[in-house]
Amino acid sequence: MAPIPEVVIVGAGLAGLCCARRLWKHGVSCHILEASDGVGGRARTDQVDGFLLDRGFQVLLTAYPEAQRMLDYTALDLRTFYPRALVRFNGRFHRVADPWRQPVDALTNVFSPIGTLWDKLAVARFRGRARAGSVAELLQRPETTTCSALTNAGFSDAMVERFFRPFFGGVFLDRELRTTSRMLEFVFRMFSQGDIAVPAHGMGAIAHQLASGLPDGAVRIQTRVAALQEGSVILDSGERLHPRAVVIATDGTAAALLLGEQVPPPAHKVTCLYFATRQPPISEPVLVLNGEGHGLVNSLCVLNVVAPSYAPPDASVVSASVLGDPAYSDQELVTAVRSHLATWFGHEVHQQWQHVRTYRIPYALPQQYPPSHVRVDHVPRVRPGLFVCGDRYETASINGAMQSGRHAAEAAMAELGHSTGK
Repeated sequence: MAPIPEVVIVGAGLAGLCCARRLWKHGVSCHILEASDGVGGRARTDQVDGFLLDRGFQVLLTAYPEAQRMLDYTALDLRTFYPRALVRFNGRFHRVADPWRQPVDALTNVFSPIGTLWDKLAVARFRGRARAGSVAELLQRPETTTCSALTNAGFSDAMVERFFRPFFGGVFLDRELRTTSRMLEFVFRMFSQGDIAVPAHGMGAIAHQLASGLPDGAVRIQTRVAALQEGSVILDSGERLHPRAVVIATDGTAAALLLGEQVPPPAHKVTCLYFATRQPPISEPVLVLNGEGHGLVNSLCVLNVVAPSYAPPDASVVSASVLGDPAYSDQELVTAVRSHLATWFGHEVHQQWQHVRTYRIPYALPQQYPPSHVRVDHVPRVRPGLFVCGDRYETASINGAMQSGRHAAEAAMAELGHSTGK
């Protein structure tokens, strides 16, 4: 019989994997129980007909402090986006560049209809605010909504509606921009301090790198936890485990059901459609934003232009993100998205783009509206021997998930009498 681990972690997403890495690093045995057929949670990548398809468009912000702490960026072979975007407005594409990284592009677009010269000055002021102080201090500032924070910062209505609404609407999966201003300042800080990137082999490579640092057999996939009882974990199979501590690292709904707590507010949903085409509709490694305020698609990216390994050599793969979960059948949704994108790129969208796969993701990102509990010092202990982690407890991001996993591990070690030295 295999030895009983000191800690059982429920869920092999980024939070659970980082929790396990921390425990094993300090000599605390643990097992991760994962109900699905693989690790990564929301950060998974499928291989389909030679294409790499992330389960929903996602990126890694290289300035994330916890990601820098936990990941080997060189081994991930990160491929970066250019620090600018293409914004669709009034029937045309307009470039919006980061004035600090691409000053020439920024100067040539002074008269762009997306924003004014005053907006560029407001970016400088807001950038300074977001970079001031520590992250912990930033996450304790008075908060309002993202929309109100942008307006209060002096941005014009045109800049908010045509750039920030689709951009941060895509980041937070919240086009109404109700997300707390603390998250706005946090991600603004991360964008200003590093690159936007994807691993050459897909976002799922992040979870696989984390899992590769665990002992063989530490992760049990297709192992669903049915219930928790005092001192025991009961599996669907009827097996009972009796660890000294349990860490719940699932999404909010699954965690609430296991803990017997009230189910949290619905998470933000997103729908991602992938299309294969011979010729990429854009040739730059940038994000394309819908600044027109109508149409299904919020943003688009040609992923193999960023990372060539996302598609075979003779093809391109287009990722189109639709916020929420539209009340269409899968085929109706493909038809509607094609029709929208044909207004951007012409009839070849109907004639040459082949639908590859659609992902409807009901739990894509937790809501974090003010008054929020976004912080970096969340106490993950529920009761003796029971802990929780996940991005909903800290910043709703890859960084928040990873950091929360570490915090849960440290809390469990402290309770079990293990050293939590760095």
